[in-house]
Amino acid sequence: MAYFVALDGGGTKTECWVADETRVLGQASGPTVKLMNVGEQAATNGLRSIVREALGAAAITGDSIAHTCFGLAGSSNTEVQAWAEKTLRELVSGDLTLTGDEQIALDAAFRGGAGVLVIAGTGSHVTGRCADETMVGAGGWGPVLGDEGSGTWIGLEAIRSSLRARDRGVETCLLREIQHRWQLEDLASLVAKANLRERPDFATLANVVARCADEGDVLAQGVLDRAGEELATQVSLVISKMRAAGCAHEDSQHVAFSGSVLSKIPGVLRAMEAHLRAGWPEIIVDSMAVQPLEGALWRARRGR
Repeated sequence: MAYFVALDGGGTKTECWVADETRVLGQASGPTVKLMNVGEQAATNGLRSIVREALGAAAITGDSIAHTCFGLAGSSNTEVQAWAEKTLRELVSGDLTLTGDEQIALDAAFRGGAGVLVIAGTGSHVTGRCADETMVGAGGWGPVLGDEGSGTWIGLEAIRSSLRARDRGVETCLLREIQHRWQLEDLASLVAKANLRERPDFATLANVVARCADEGDVLAQGVLDRAGEELATQVSLVISKMRAAGCAHEDSQHVAFSGSVLSKIPGVLRAMEAHLRAGWPEIIVDSMAVQPLEGALWRARRGR
C-alpha cells in the first residue's frame, strides 16, 4: 500500500492531507507557513505541527510516505524551496514535488489539462494553462501593488469609498460596521488603524462588506461589483495572452476559481461572470470552488 502527503500552503492558512491510493486517511490545518509572512522559525514549527497532526490522524508514520506534493505560495524563490525541502525531509520519506499554490489549484480543476484559474482570497491572481503546458498569468503583485478583487482589496476599497461618500454627505452602514468589526470607538480610531505602518488585516472586512451589501447598502454592492469587474479584467487579459501565445480557443473557455472571496461572496462571482460574458460570451465559469489539495494529491499519486 502506497501513502501520499498533499500540502497547500497559501498566504492565510496551510492544509495537509495524508492519503492512500483511493482515500484521504487524515487531515490537519493551521496558519500560513509563508516565509515572508511569518519568518523561518514560525514557518518551520507550523509545518512540522500540521504534517505530524495529519500523519497521526491517518495512523501513518512519516517513513512510509511514497510521495509528497507541496503547493506553496512563493515556491519559485530558491530560499523558500530550500527551506521547504529541508523541513519536509525531516518529516516524510519518498519523493517530493514543490510547486506553486496556483499549480495545484489548476490541477484540482483541470487534472493537468488546459483552463483558466482565478485565485481570490486574501490576495488575488489569475493563471492560464494551455494544452501544451504554456503558462501565462496576471496579477498577484501583493496588497500594495495589486491583488485587485481580493479580500484585502475589498476591505481597503470599502473604507476608501465610505470616506469619499461621507465627504459628500452620503450615509452608509460600512463605516459603522467596520468600526464594530475592528472594535473601534470612533472614525478617528478607524482612520488611525488603517494608516498604521504595520498593515492591519483588511481582508477580514470582506465579510462586513458582503453583509452590508445583502442588507441593501448601495455603496457595499458597488464595491463587490467592482471587485468582480477587476477580476474579470485580469481573466480577460489572461485569455488574450493565451490566444496570443498560440493556444487553442477551447483552452481558455473554461474558468475555475478558488479562494474565499469567490466561494463565499456570491455577489463578486456574479459580477465577475457578468463582466466576463460581456466580452467573451462563450466562456464557461464553474459554479463551485475547487479544492487545491485535490490537485496536490493528484500530483502526488502520479509521482509528478
